[in-house]
Amino acid sequence: MEKKLNIIHLSSEISPYSKTGGLADVTRSLPRSLKRLGHNVAVITPYYGFIRRKKWKVINLEQKISVSFAGIIYKFGIKKIICPDKYPVFFICQNKLFESVGSRNVYNYSDKALKYLLFSLASIELIKVLKLNPNIIHCHDWHTGLVPNYLKLKYNKDLLFKNIPVIFTIHNLLYQGPEDWWNTPLNKLDNGQGIPAEDEEEIKHLNFVKRGVIYSDIINTVSMRYAKEILTPEFGCKLEKDLQAREKDLYGIINGVDYNIFNPKFDKNIYVNYGANSLQNKTSNKLYLQKKYKLKVDPSIPLIGMANRLTEQKGFRLIVKILDYLLKSDIQVAIIGSGGSRYKGIFKKQAAKYPKKLLFITPFKEDVGRKVYAASDIYLMPSRFEPCGISQLISLRYGSIPIVHEVGGLMDTIVDYNPETGKGNGFVFNSYTSRDLLFAIARAVENYKHKKEWKKLVRVAMKESYSWKIPAQKYIGLYRRAIKQRHELG
Repeated sequence: MEKKLNIIHLSSEISPYSKTGGLADVTRSLPRSLKRLGHNVAVITPYYGFIRRKKWKVINLEQKISVSFAGIIYKFGIKKIICPDKYPVFFICQNKLFESVGSRNVYNYSDKALKYLLFSLASIELIKVLKLNPNIIHCHDWHTGLVPNYLKLKYNKDLLFKNIPVIFTIHNLLYQGPEDWWNTPLNKLDNGQGIPAEDEEEIKHLNFVKRGVIYSDIINTVSMRYAKEILTPEFGCKLEKDLQAREKDLYGIINGVDYNIFNPKFDKNIYVNYGANSLQNKTSNKLYLQKKYKLKVDPSIPLIGMANRLTEQKGFRLIVKILDYLLKSDIQVAIIGSGGSRYKGIFKKQAAKYPKKLLFITPFKEDVGRKVYAASDIYLMPSRFEPCGISQLISLRYGSIPIVHEVGGLMDTIVDYNPETGKGNGFVFNSYTSRDLLFAIARAVENYKHKKEWKKLVRVAMKESYSWKIPAQKYIGLYRRAIKQRHELG
């Protein structure tokens, strides 16, 4: 019997304490699943001011941390909470860095380079001070990319960390550090070598992800397809050569969905609960939504839903090109999302023009997002690129059939529906063009007219499982590979 592992996760956010997107869901659900597999887990994350204001029952630890940077001594406190999933979350507290951070703009601060550089150093010190003795350190996304860098070059003589490997997970390669990589002046580009300079101006140009790629033992991303895509210039975001150099250590593991949270059978956010064998209750959700938001109340009209960030990545550039045409046909569209001021203006104008056909809600609200999943017949996710994608997996469980672009994690999870064979769980288009998207929507709407076959498709989709159990098992395999690899290197 293989021994259980002590696993430390480092993340800038974790649900339910801090959440701006899918990262927070991953860093809650993956540790939970690892715990259920019998391993010891803990998460280290910043203690933002809005967490304190929520008045969670946290424990103040007596241990303190000191970190020296650029001639200044930064002192950190440590708080702890045993989350509902029975593993500890350790909060790194520093009023100057984290107290003023708001829940809707966690990363929108001019000093975020310093924030996450010091969070990285403080996390390493916390592991030492609390004697957590991990077998593996798992770093998530750019905010923690300096941890493997510091462990390799600053703490390389510390016996505690000598044989502890680091896994670095890229959740979205577009975001590589405190500064958008495409805006970095050529003479300021980070080569990723050496310990970061102790200069507040210089660290703003650091490429945290590049350093994570160079210095971690193993790199992974959140789908098999995306792990291959980022080796190419099209998806590599100028890091494809660094990733190609580490290709033998690069893996892809698809994210899971927490069905304790996303499940129409007992989701308290939706109007009427339902399952694969009670689809008439799903129709009730549609009628309630139509009535609530003054759309035309008609169960036969196909309702297309979308609950996502209003960004070009998510395919909104294609959607706005065809929206007017769509709304002239016999369909309804419900969109909820945050961000993208340009898209907000367009959708608000179109909602005023087609009040019975288009519902647009901003900012994103979790409870309304769930209602859109439950009410919609078809779910739109035409992302230009998609590392994994969770929305299409949630839509399957809620019986909203996804339309996706053949890219990244969407390609790994959605199979194009063939009405002749009944195989498939969604509608897939190949080329990233508004024409191909429109054709996919037309196919979905045409198939929706065939009620008997459509119900079969919905039931198949709802019974598919993308839980965290299998991804968690794959991560354990990856951790053991990293441990073996580190020991072989000595």
